[in-house]
Formats: sequence, structure tokens, C-alpha cells
Amino acid sequence: MLSCKEVGELLSLRLDRKLTFKERIGLRLHLLICKTCNCYQKQLQFVTRSARRLMASDKAQQGIIPPLSEAAEKRINSSIQQQIARDNKHR
Repeated sequence: MLSCKEVGELLSLRLDRKLTFKERIGLRLHLLICKTCNCYQKQLQFVTRSARRLMASDKAQQGIIPPLSEAAEKRINSSIQQQIARDNKHR
């Protein structure tokens, strides 16, 4: 039986590649009995659908939404780098 951590990894991998038969079976069996992982799967599906809709919307509205200012882009990048550094310290 797969652990919840392994199932989380498989659910993420499934977005990038087709799972093997063994991976799909293990995933389905785990999802049948684990409500937490089942909920996580639904959340991942929601985020994926939302991102696809947003990207499609952006393509349809190109030029309508102004680009970020250079200062805003620097602030966002700095914040992301700080968060990555903090996450790496905790590992």
C-alpha cells in the first residue's frame, strides 16, 4: 500500500506524465480508503483547471492587462527567493 506522501508525489507526477499501470492501481486503491488524499486530489484538480482557464483567458485578453512594473517584479522575485531560502533552511 502506498503512503500518503507517495500518493501526493504520484498526483503531482500525473500532471506531467502518464502513470504506469502499477502506479495507477496503487493510487486508486489508496484513494478509495484515504479521505485526506482524495481531498488533496480534488484540490489539485481545481488548481489545475483554474490555471488553465486563467491562461486561456490571458491569451484572449492579451494587451488588456498591463504588465508589472519593474519595481513590482523585483519585489515579487525577492519575496519568492526569501521564501525558497527559508524553506531550504528547514530541510
